[in-house]
Amino acid sequence: MSFSPRFTVSARLLRELETIADLRAKIATATIQVAWIPQLQKDSRDRGAHASTAIEGNPLTLEEVRAVESGTPLPARTERSRREVVNYFASLRWMEKRARQKKPVTHDDLFHLHRLLAAGVMDQGEAGRYRTIAVRVGQHLPPSPDLVSGLMRELLAWWNGPSAEWSPVLTSAILHYQFEEIHPFADGNGRTGRLLALWELYRRGFDTHHLFSIDEFFWEDRARYYASLAAVPQAGGDLTGWLEYTTEGVRVTLERVWLRVQQFAAKSGPKKTVLRPKQEQLLHLLRERHGLAPAEIWAALDVTKQGAAHILAPLLKAKLVKRIGTRKTGRYVLG
Repeated sequence: MSFSPRFTVSARLLRELETIADLRAKIATATIQVAWIPQLQKDSRDRGAHASTAIEGNPLTLEEVRAVESGTPLPARTERSRREVVNYFASLRWMEKRARQKKPVTHDDLFHLHRLLAAGVMDQGEAGRYRTIAVRVGQHLPPSPDLVSGLMRELLAWWNGPSAEWSPVLTSAILHYQFEEIHPFADGNGRTGRLLALWELYRRGFDTHHLFSIDEFFWEDRARYYASLAAVPQAGGDLTGWLEYTTEGVRVTLERVWLRVQQFAAKSGPKKTVLRPKQEQLLHLLRERHGLAPAEIWAALDVTKQGAAHILAPLLKAKLVKRIGTRKTGRYVLG
């Protein structure tokens, strides 16, 4: 047996997808000053961490989540809440790196992601292993433990294969729902499922700059979020209503991102610099490796010495990158 999602491409779904495509094109082609991008990325990470953990009951405010990311101490009473947020950021960083590899997703990938996300904050079960106990989520009774591995194998086979025929906006939502339906871990499934949906958007190139998080939309009306999930089995497994709801969420989220882009534009003045793909790749590398020597940059980007100089020049001018040491022996790091 194989997993084959059932849904109808309704008129509402088509309208949402068309609006999403227009908004995404505006954001992707906007002449954005290079210096904005790290700020927008950080804002998205903070909002996503806050929303996804808050959905599960974490009491930290958005400002407290920002403090956690910056390393600011919080009162001892918030230690478990702080740990959940720290885990989320660690999981997000690993997932971003893994998504860029665009390799098939495996059971071991899911186990590793879950270990990062749930370490030290699980109420039952073991982090990084499929559940061996029966669980209940509200009125939903997920499949018995002996079926979990097989169902997850079918879901991964679909994700790594037939899902590519559809828009990532749809496949990320389908993945999200089916993961929650199976509920493969004893705890932490909500946060894991939402990260998998984001993983699909990242690896399919939908959110190239990582500038938005739909989890805010889910968190702002948790009752509707849970009701939309629960409506699928009531509809006999038809995912149409769920897809209409999630595409609305993507559209609303992109509208907010576009507004933030415009606000940054109003503050920045007329001078702008476009971040090109090689420059974006270099910023990712510098963040991951904490600096690169000139020869390492040439090799990593597959460019000549002169080509690297052209890539670096606007980044140095915008103070996104700085050189430590001399031209011959120095290294380049994030500014």
